[in-house]
Parts: sequence; C-alpha cells; structure tokens
Amino acid sequence: MSQRMLADLVGRSEDWVSKVERGVRDIRRVDVISELARALRVEIGDLLGQPILVEDENRDDNVPAIRDALMTPRRLSRTLFPGSSPSGYAIPVERAARFVEHCWGDYQSGELTRVISLLPNLIGTAQDLEDRATPEHRGGWAVSARTHHLATTTLSKIGESDLAWIAAERSMYAADQADDPFVLASAARAGTHALLASGRFDDAVELGNAAAEWMRPQLVGNDPVALSLVGMLRLRTAVAAARGHDRAATEDLIARADRAAQRLGADANHWQTGFGPTNVELHRISTHLDLGDIDEVARAAPSVQTEDLPAERRVSHMIDVARAFSLLARDDDAIQLLLEAESVAPHLVRHNPLVRETVKALYRRSGSGRQTMDTPLNGLAERCRAIV
Repeated sequence: MSQRMLADLVGRSEDWVSKVERGVRDIRRVDVISELARALRVEIGDLLGQPILVEDENRDDNVPAIRDALMTPRRLSRTLFPGSSPSGYAIPVERAARFVEHCWGDYQSGELTRVISLLPNLIGTAQDLEDRATPEHRGGWAVSARTHHLATTTLSKIGESDLAWIAAERSMYAADQADDPFVLASAARAGTHALLASGRFDDAVELGNAAAEWMRPQLVGNDPVALSLVGMLRLRTAVAAARGHDRAATEDLIARADRAAQRLGADANHWQTGFGPTNVELHRISTHLDLGDIDEVARAAPSVQTEDLPAERRVSHMIDVARAFSLLARDDDAIQLLLEAESVAPHLVRHNPLVRETVKALYRRSGSGRQTMDTPLNGLAERCRAIV
C-alpha cells in the first residue's frame, strides 16, 4: 500500500503519513492509531510494536505458560475431556478464593511479574473448580471469574490483547454461571479492558454501560461494593469514549462516576477497585490525555494527591502525566516522572507499551551525542527495551 493510498483511507495528507513512518511526527491520539490499524487491517498492538518478553529477575517469561493454560484443549469440550484435576488434588473453593484475592493485592502493589508467574496455576485451578461446580454450589464459578478477570487485566497491561480477550470471555461466562451480580459486574470490567486493548472502543462503551445499568437495583441503600463496581464501570467506559474521541459521552460518564464516588464518600478499595473521588480525578486527567487536552493534563496533575491509592493506580497516573510532558516537549519532566514511577513499580513501567513508545520519542529527541552517553534516559530506554 502506498503512502498516498493509506493517506486517502484515513483522511490525512501523504506528507503526514511520511512523517509518521519516519518518526518525525508522533501520533498523540489513540483513536488515530485505531483508525490506522483498521485501514491496514491489523491490531493496534502491531503498530505499537508490542508485546515483548515479560521477564522477571530470573529472566523467566511466563506469558507462554498463560497462553497454554488458556488454550488447553480441556476447555473446548467437557464431553471429550470430562472434568478432573490434572494434579489429582482438588483445592477447596474457599482456599482458592483467598489466594486469588491475595494475587489481586499483588497486582495492585505493582508486582506484575509475580502475578504473571502465578497465573498459569491459578487458571488451571479455576478450570478444576468449574468442573467441580454444581447448581447448589456455584462458588467455584465465582473464583474462576475473578481469576480470569485478573488474567485479563494483567494481559491487557502488557499488550497481549488476543489473550486478554480469551480470558475476558472466560471471566464473563464464569460470572454468568456464578449467578452473583457483583461477580458479573466485576467480570464486565474485564470485558471492557479486553475491548479497550483491542481498540474496540464503541463495544467497550456498550458493554460497560449495559453492566452499569443492570447493576442499578444494587445501588439501593448505597451499598459500597455496588457503588465501587458501578463507578469503575463508568470510568472504564469514559476511557473508551475518550479514546473514541467522543467528548460529550466522556464528560457524561465521568460525571456519573463522580456521583457514585460522592455517594461512596471516600476513597476505598472494595473488590480491588481502588474507587473513590481521587480515582475519578485520575481518570478525568487520563481522558483529557486521550482527548488531546495535553495542557489540561499538565495543569491538573499536580493538584491530585495519590499517596493513599494502590501502587498500580499511582503508577498509571504518573505514566499518563509523563506522556503529556513528552507531548509538550517537557522531556526532562517526563523522564524524571517515569523514573519515579519505575522506582514504585518497575515492571509496570518497563513492560508498558505506551511507556515504551514515549521513551522511544524521548530517545529520538535526545540527540546522537547524548545517546552514546550513560544517562538516566539511556538506562530507562534499555530497561524498557525501547532501544536494542
């Protein structure tokens, strides 16, 4: 496909396409990347050069093991593969539930590679619990939904969008069987994560809104869990609307989340949502970034205090602000903030595809002289594998 053909498909000039290809011009908006991906008939991840190896301190990468666990033929047919634990040991539902919630705590603490290392066995346990579940005892389905939700969120974070979709579908199916509104609302968050990672912004809005409206009866009496789950669904759909560049829908959804946060009354972490007034403000800033309001991100970010939020939320916010600084050519501020984020949760920074693209842009602008020196940016670029 020629540059002219691609330019015509996305409504841009041939010069614009040429500058993007040569790295002279950065694409600031996710919806533009999504439009290019559709024109080229590829996934967004293909344009971002993701994913890469997700190695821990021992240089182990467990993503292939997660893929094997999700794609085992045992899940294709229960007739051909009647349920039984491969290990011969049936883990009690209550014990499995406690361990999954502990792993959610690891994720929120920024222990990304630890969660990735545990997910293969967690998924296997979830599958065994599904096989042993009965109409009278549905707890295994709830544990499976939470496990696959954790897998979806983790895989989306590192750019494994196809695997994230498989995990999200498993989470939603298990949640349907669990017959618990909170489990289903939580699993719907997994679905929005997977759809966002695949660039399907309108579908993410549709799913998130449907789940939030379905949860409306649970909000009677200001139940804190219901408020937190609905609030996070509103925030995820706001992000999807912003990435689809629908400003009116974004502002409406942020306002709805804000009302839920005000009813909740304070920052909390029910069902590992981290939901509350502060999280609403962080998402408001994030949607400004996706909508292209870069100056507003830089202006609003310093006024938000994030110390009491989980590490994952704090680091995600710092990454957003660093991206805004980079787009404003405030390179030193961007580098400093990314290094600070890395000190809080190294693997969340080093394996984030958007960080990698930001560091690449910073590295290109740093000049050939600085690129040969031992600088903080060069070290960060190497750790993020933004350079080879």
